[in-house]
Amino acid sequence: MGYQTSKLSQLSSREIYWKLFTITLTLSACTFGGGFVIISMMQQKFVEKLRWLEEEEMLDMTAIAQSSPGALGVNIAIVVGYRIKRIAGAVVCTLGAIIPPLVIISLISIFYNEFKDNTYIAIALQVMRAGVAAVICSVVIDLAKNIFKTKSILWIGLMFAAFVATCFFNVSAIVIIIVCGLIGLINVQFEDRKEKKS
Repeated sequence: MGYQTSKLSQLSSREIYWKLFTITLTLSACTFGGGFVIISMMQQKFVEKLRWLEEEEMLDMTAIAQSSPGALGVNIAIVVGYRIKRIAGAVVCTLGAIIPPLVIISLISIFYNEFKDNTYIAIALQVMRAGVAAVICSVVIDLAKNIFKTKSILWIGLMFAAFVATCFFNVSAIVIIIVCGLIGLINVQFEDRKEKKS
C-alpha cells in the first residue's frame, strides 16, 4: 500500500478527480461486453499503469462489486472511486461510468429501427463478441492466478467447486456468491479464534 500512497500524494485532489473521471468515462465508452471487460481494463490502468491500487485490493474490490446488486461495471467504478477518494471519488467514477452508456443507449433507442436491420452493424457486433470473450477469459485467468498465489486449499477448492456448480449444474451465480461469502465469513471467524487461542 506504500507505493499507492506515494503515487497519489504527488497529485492534487483536482488532478486525481479528473483522472478518475476521464479513465472511467473512457473505459465505459470504449469497452464492449459488460463489467468483466471494464474490470480488466481498470486493473491495467489503476494497478499496472498508475499503481494507485494493489493487485490484492483489486481482487477484493471485484468480489465486492460482483456480490453487490446493480451493474458490475458501475459497481466496480463506485468501489474503486471510494477506495481512492472516498465519497467524492465514488461520485466522480459513477458519473464517468454511466454517462457513455446513457448517451449511447439513448441514441440507439432513437434510431432503433435503422439499427436493427443493418447487416454491417450485426457483423460488427458478432466480431466484438469474439473480442469480449477473449478479454473475459483473460480476466478469469488473472483472478485464478491470484487465488493460486494464496496457496490456500480452501480458496482453490472453492474456486473449482464454484466453476463446476455453474458450468455443470446450472447453479445460480447469486447462490454461489452468497455461499462463498458465508464460507469466507466463517473462515475469518475461525482464523480469529485460532489466533486468540495461540
